[in-house]
Amino acid sequence: MALFHVARYAGPEAAGAEADADGRARALLQRLQCRARERELQRQPLQQEPAGSAEPAQAAGKRRRRPRRTRRREGGGAPASPGEPNGKRRRADGEDAGAGGAARSRAGARPWGSCPRAADARPRPRFCLAESSEEAPEESSVAADAARPPEGPGGPLPEEAPGPPAQALVLGDFGRSRAPKVQPFLPVWLAEPSCVGKNVTEGLVPIEDIPEVHPDLQKKLRAQGISSYFPVQAAVIPALLESAAGGFLVSRGGYWPSDLCVSAPTGSGKTLAFVIPVVQALLPRAVCQVRALAVLPTKELAQQVSKVFNVYTDATSLRVALVTGQKSLAKEQESLVQKTADGFRCLADIVVATPGRLVDHIDQTPGFSLQHLRFLVIDEADRMIDSMHQSWLPRVVAAAFPSGGTRGPSALLQRTRPQAVTAASICCPQTPLQKLLFSATLTQNPEKLQQLGLFQPRLFSTGPVRRGLGAPDVDVDGDLGGKYLFPAGLAHHYVPCSLRSKPLVVLHLILEMKFSRVLCFTNSRENAHRLFLLVQAFGGVAVAEFSSRYGPGQRKMILKQFEQGKIQLLVSTDATARGIDVQGVQLVLNYDAPQYLRTYVHRVGRTARAGKTGQAFTLLLKVQERRFLRMLAEGGVPGLQRHDTPSELLQPLVPRYEEALSQLERAVKEEQKQKAA
Repeated sequence: MALFHVARYAGPEAAGAEADADGRARALLQRLQCRARERELQRQPLQQEPAGSAEPAQAAGKRRRRPRRTRRREGGGAPASPGEPNGKRRRADGEDAGAGGAARSRAGARPWGSCPRAADARPRPRFCLAESSEEAPEESSVAADAARPPEGPGGPLPEEAPGPPAQALVLGDFGRSRAPKVQPFLPVWLAEPSCVGKNVTEGLVPIEDIPEVHPDLQKKLRAQGISSYFPVQAAVIPALLESAAGGFLVSRGGYWPSDLCVSAPTGSGKTLAFVIPVVQALLPRAVCQVRALAVLPTKELAQQVSKVFNVYTDATSLRVALVTGQKSLAKEQESLVQKTADGFRCLADIVVATPGRLVDHIDQTPGFSLQHLRFLVIDEADRMIDSMHQSWLPRVVAAAFPSGGTRGPSALLQRTRPQAVTAASICCPQTPLQKLLFSATLTQNPEKLQQLGLFQPRLFSTGPVRRGLGAPDVDVDGDLGGKYLFPAGLAHHYVPCSLRSKPLVVLHLILEMKFSRVLCFTNSRENAHRLFLLVQAFGGVAVAEFSSRYGPGQRKMILKQFEQGKIQLLVSTDATARGIDVQGVQLVLNYDAPQYLRTYVHRVGRTARAGKTGQAFTLLLKVQERRFLRMLAEGGVPGLQRHDTPSELLQPLVPRYEEALSQLERAVKEEQKQKAA
């Protein structure tokens, strides 16, 4: 039966100690062998008995006993005589075992069941198997002797208290150790992106330095007050124009163009980076077809992008359609297709849509086709990836690559989904579908990006280069910018306060610090509404609420008034945190601390846009402070400062604040009665 023993890997010190113990054990073993040989020599005269003495013994014994199997002595001596009495053999064996056990215990013998040859300097496995007696009979005997009680010259020695083995693993002795951080193995296009300058105030490129841009578009840029490109625009616009150099029908050289992913801070000009090349690529078109599709997560952001497209397609034959659900389905269908005697005629070259409304038109609008789609723009790509459960992207790709074959002359340009690039794949020209992804918090998770079905993607990033496994350790959470990058002119602050004093801190920052345009974020619609009612009851501040409680038309009007300066404080949910470009925001105030770093990035990105300056304040409760600071440290937030508001500064506002609380209580009760009615 094999015995298993759990042992630690022996270190250098333990190995040296066991080597000394083995040396003493070998010396003791030699002495035991000498004593055994002496006893054998003493037994030989007893074995040489006269011949006659054997006859009475044979006569006395009426039964023949089976001869016992000879045993090998521990010291390698001669086997015991079969005629020797059993008692003497047992006593002799006991003496040998006692002497051996005493010597082994004094020499620091191995614990019972331990692996032989443990003094070897080489590391041994954690689980080892005790060798059997057939393989090492001498060592097994010594181990057996060591288990017996020691015996000295004057009798048995007192037993020593058994201690824990030096190299044994105590079951249940689990020490806590922090697991090493796993370095991700990223694809080449993610690990080695095309680096872009992160500071929009530095590295500006004059419009004349990119001659690939059409002269008409350059005039429109100057008319909008733009004389230079931001670093992101200067890198992405030439790359997109190069991929469309062969025209929008056939890609350059017959090859399928690479999909582009752009990760840049908020306010760095990402919208214009795809508007200019898309409009220029579609300028030569002769027949109106949907050739560019921009998909955005919110209606407000879709309106903003549609407005930019309209500015640069003005005085051209290109038409832009906005489908976000703000109008009825029939009204939106009239802007997309027109029924004729021969069928349907497309009325839009560029469609800006939200995912849900886009799927509705794919299913319910007759004549709406995406078979000629050339550019698929996915803005705020990280949030769009999170909404992949709606299956909008597979529907778009299926509509762009119809399964049924096309007959007639247009069958020559029938396109198929991109595959491996071979001579056969490029011999037949096809209209490619190029995907363009833009986000300030683009994920680096290949598993999530794989859902988009990107073809030979290329990444433009302002963040640090992320290496794969085996490369130099570049910690994305270190001093090289962290996970995300923030506008250079943005100052970050946090304000420790209690739950009751949070509204007072908001009023203090607006009134005492004299911010004229403040955007305040809450985590829920109810918190936004109650804070709006409280500030309104306090008085002295022009306040408005921006949430799903209002319709699209009302929200559009509120944003317009806020930009005009008619509203000083805009209390909002995260509806305005994604991509909305609100001009002149001086302060972003997080009334409720964001739970995720990505939410914080998009909230504070509403200020300090396009090279301007801004401030961000976050109100923190005591229980939130530790987690929030750790989250921002991991995200690489630069220069986070603590801003204290002593009670002496808030005390003058307390009387009016308590009166506003009573008015808030009455207003909430009235609303509840109206809902119940």
